[in-house]
Amino acid sequence: MSWRPQYRSSKFRNVYGKVASREHCFDGIPITKNVHDNHFCAVNARFLAIVTESAGGGSFLVIPLEQTGRIEPNYPKVCGHQGNVLDIKWNPFIENIIASCSEDTSVSCSASGWHLPGVMQLREPSCLQFIHPEAWEGAAGGTVRIWEIPEGGLKRNMTEAVLELYGHSRRVGLVEWHPTTNNILFSAGYDYKVLIWNLDIGEPVKMIDCHTDVILCMSFNTDGSLLATSCKDKKLRVVEPRSGRVLQEASCKNHRVNRVVFLGSTKRLLTTGVSRWNTRQIALWDQEDLSMPLIEEEIDGLSGLLFPFYDADTHMLYLAGKGDGNIRYYEIGSEKPYLSYLMEFRSPAPQKGLGVMPKHGLDVSACEVFRFYKLVTLKGLIEPISMIVPRRSETYQEDIYPMTPGTEPALTPDEWLSGVNRDPILMSLKEGYKKTSKIVFKAPVREKKSVVVNGIDLLENVPPRTENELLRMFFRQQDEIRRLKDELSQKDIRIRQLQLELKNLRNSPKNN
Repeated sequence: MSWRPQYRSSKFRNVYGKVASREHCFDGIPITKNVHDNHFCAVNARFLAIVTESAGGGSFLVIPLEQTGRIEPNYPKVCGHQGNVLDIKWNPFIENIIASCSEDTSVSCSASGWHLPGVMQLREPSCLQFIHPEAWEGAAGGTVRIWEIPEGGLKRNMTEAVLELYGHSRRVGLVEWHPTTNNILFSAGYDYKVLIWNLDIGEPVKMIDCHTDVILCMSFNTDGSLLATSCKDKKLRVVEPRSGRVLQEASCKNHRVNRVVFLGSTKRLLTTGVSRWNTRQIALWDQEDLSMPLIEEEIDGLSGLLFPFYDADTHMLYLAGKGDGNIRYYEIGSEKPYLSYLMEFRSPAPQKGLGVMPKHGLDVSACEVFRFYKLVTLKGLIEPISMIVPRRSETYQEDIYPMTPGTEPALTPDEWLSGVNRDPILMSLKEGYKKTSKIVFKAPVREKKSVVVNGIDLLENVPPRTENELLRMFFRQQDEIRRLKDELSQKDIRIRQLQLELKNLRNSPKNN
């Protein structure tokens, strides 16, 4: 029998990328030059947010999507952070609420009344196991802020957040919203902890402290009952977030994991990383058995980080490299070989990061199945890139637009924290994708108090972890001791003067 190649039929085989025209791009934006491995961009159906380069603190722009073209240099910014903004994410259920995290070096917490004193206080040695010496950044702690963007966008600079969340002892590098529960936010810091915040009360309610190094990436499964993390300690973990229990763990020696993403409800994970030969690589895993990847595939020999994006509706995987100009896309199958290469979008301009439009913001009349917002730092440009399925008919294509997660939460924070899991509430893009959410964010009113999770005060002073920091603390204490000694000697002199005056008054002739 003669050999014949195996052709695989797919409705997405001819998907192509279409770059928006220049007048529909966002130009003149001072995109941040920060080298942190994040996207620095977040987008929803109403706004585009971009982290910008600024002096004297961190800031980001929030631009209405219809306001394309050149952005003025004095365009209003969100500029309440004192340090560089490292990550921004829109609330999936309230379209004008955005969370941001930073490497703020502030030493006080207005929400809890905590201040760094002038003298050094050490914890007990048993508390030091949570913090690796290399994680010390010289700051008292990073912050997470929640912002409420007014209707129509910003008219002036915004400096006051509706909610400020303090709890990490190091800078905060990642924030993620829970996919099915309203007002539940996850933050990962350089203190190796993941804090779970209940924004209804404005406090951390859980802490995941199973990591031994910096957390690089977080990803949820469809109903948010599992959290996958990649870590700088070269381990891939699947965690039950409410208990913090590690369900599966993989030590990735041959495949050094950088990014991880859950592949919808397929019970599989996909990771991007580097092989032992320093080539970029992807790996597919069974979430219930991380002992060995199902498949490993080398991509190329470039050095930029690979960002994975998964579309659960079309089962398509997109791979975009930091510093690359191309975007590869694949189709994920349930049987071997699991991963089928489709095509590649090519562009000469390198990308610093990519924002992704939610499904309900796509143009279904143009058969658009995915949309990127590409950050081109050299040009100060944000380019929308639409991934389109070529169809001749202009009617609604139900086969490429199944029911998709909508803008209504399936659970309240109390329900999720009590152990309830529920799939997202689905919506049809045919009729309801323009419907706006009626949920309103209400910031809690909190009393000043300490932040205690699992019996640990998260705002307790952290001891110095480097020699330079120890010397700074030592000299600060010496200055404080010297000042107190001078003040004490001045008071002693004043006391002797008053005693002498009193003695003179008693011995004066008038008193006799």
